[in-house]
Amino acid sequence: MTQYWYNVTTNQVEKDAQSGWKELIGPYDSHEEAESALDKVRQRNDVADALDEDDD
Repeated sequence: MTQYWYNVTTNQVEKDAQSGWKELIGPYDSHEEAESALDKVRQRNDVADALDEDDD
């Protein structure tokens, strides 16, 4: 099965892992999911930040 990865250095989607692991987010099942990887990361960070604020 093909996997897609988002490369945080090039801001490009890669079909199967082409770059080093430190540069990749994934895997994703589709090109479209990989394209929205940074949005998903931002959403998760916002939720985590809100939880951290609640703990204070």
